[in-house]
Amino acid sequence: MATSSCSLDIGPKTLIGVGVGLVVAGGASYFLYRRYLQYRDAMPLKWRRVGTLQQINLFPVKSCAPVDLEAGVEYDCDVLGLSYEGIRDRTLMLLDESNTMVTARGYPHMLLIKSRKASVNGIVFSAPGMHDLELDFENLESPGQDLHTSVWGAPVDAMLCGERFNKWFSKFILKMETGLKLVHYPYPKAVKIINPRLKNMPHITQADSGTFNDATSYMLMNLSSVADLNTRIKNPVDPLQFRGNFELKADIDEPYAEDHWQWVRIGDKAVFRSVAPCTRCILPNINVNTAERDIDGEPLKTLRSFRLFNYSSPALGIHLGLRQPGRVKANDVVYVGEK
Repeated sequence: MATSSCSLDIGPKTLIGVGVGLVVAGGASYFLYRRYLQYRDAMPLKWRRVGTLQQINLFPVKSCAPVDLEAGVEYDCDVLGLSYEGIRDRTLMLLDESNTMVTARGYPHMLLIKSRKASVNGIVFSAPGMHDLELDFENLESPGQDLHTSVWGAPVDAMLCGERFNKWFSKFILKMETGLKLVHYPYPKAVKIINPRLKNMPHITQADSGTFNDATSYMLMNLSSVADLNTRIKNPVDPLQFRGNFELKADIDEPYAEDHWQWVRIGDKAVFRSVAPCTRCILPNINVNTAERDIDGEPLKTLRSFRLFNYSSPALGIHLGLRQPGRVKANDVVYVGEK
């Protein structure tokens, strides 16, 4: 009685042929995927004007006030963020004795710490009840020891600035002689990993992580969106409470239009990729002029009612990653890309 078999007589030549076919198919798929990424990440050829830059904010110290500069100055935009004559956005940060970052979320009066340009590569800090203190980025009094810290789960090393800065900031923030350390970002490029909350965003890259920024090296606020929010709350908020680098005055009042932008160009050269919405913590609830928290939890409470989407916190504003360096100034025209 004959028996049937399900086995196949597969010889070496057949196996080689199948292998070559899989490699070819896999290679084609990889090629097509690479082509897709190149198309997806290619800068637009067409740009549409949407408004102008009303305000540019550069924050030398994380969670403190923006630097006071003359109107009309041009800022450099590079991969680390905004800079002006040696002063760079969020290149300084405060740590506690356990090397944990300290922000205005816990110490709202940090927002009252101001800075102004004093010289090339130098700024002067001021705060209520404190004497002025000058810092020269070219002559930091560091003992040469780096500290290990992190920004929202992204590890980063930082360089001490010097004991006199530690004492000044400790005295104003903690009302103590010690307890805080002012540190400086020592690297010429971005070294932090992508903020863990944003790692699944398709357009973000590690190079977008900036200095001591929470998420990325740039953030844009549409003032039309802030104006719409202010119609929904009892006490209107200052756009600065959202701590954006760029404040856009739109040609056409269209709140939340920025949610749909993929590419942004400012002026003739600086080009940015919109890489993530900016989800909000409690910091916008603090008045930037008085450093007082809103007793009703606004504007965060209202934002949660209509801007939560699928995030754990409401979104307002967009995080940007630089794709082409350039220089920007107030009143520059802002464009969005069209493909």
